[in-house]
Amino acid sequence: MIKKLLLAAAIAASVGTATAAVIVVQTAPPPLREEVVPAPRAGYVWAPGYWDWRSGRHVWVRGHWERERRGYVYHQPTWVERDGHWEMTRGNWARRDNDHDGVPNGVDDHPNNPRRN
Repeated sequence: MIKKLLLAAAIAASVGTATAAVIVVQTAPPPLREEVVPAPRAGYVWAPGYWDWRSGRHVWVRGHWERERRGYVYHQPTWVERDGHWEMTRGNWARRDNDHDGVPNGVDDHPNNPRRN
């Protein structure tokens, strides 16, 4: 019983935490592929295709619809060249922050003014 409670607590603690996994490789990703973006769908956000790193090689992942998350914005996966290697940040959801002051809109008294919280 205690093990089940501890497991449930660990799972609950991890739900909703936004962390972007970073992958570092020596090989540059191929050019992005052209994709036909379907017509917008209410309540969904388009996540464009990207090159993922799996089993030691680049693998194309097709674009897809993600269910919209109220108060969050979707950041697509990105590759950046840094010091002779390539870093990929996986796609993730982050709390909206209109004024980029580090305070999520939901708790920011002035969400459109970066000089006031």
